[in-house]
Amino acid sequence: MSPSMAIDLMHRAVMLCLLTSAPLLLTALVVGVLISMVQAVTQIQEQTLTFIPKLIAVAVALMLSLPWMLRLLVQYLAEAFRGLPGISG
Repeated sequence: MSPSMAIDLMHRAVMLCLLTSAPLLLTALVVGVLISMVQAVTQIQEQTLTFIPKLIAVAVALMLSLPWMLRLLVQYLAEAFRGLPGISG
């Protein structure tokens, strides 16, 4: 395996990781900021208040984005398996 192939493979793996984790992380970020704004306006400073809405929102985002995530992962894995003979030789 040439160094450029290894770099390309790792670059695609990192980009795939970022793409598949982005919907869940962005959902948690948006819900957390919204809950924090509500807490600041109402002056309710309960630390555990953010967990349940975040958990529900991330679960919904996971259910909605899971087919897309799986499609990306399967495509990457299929391309990696197709390129396997070229790696060893």
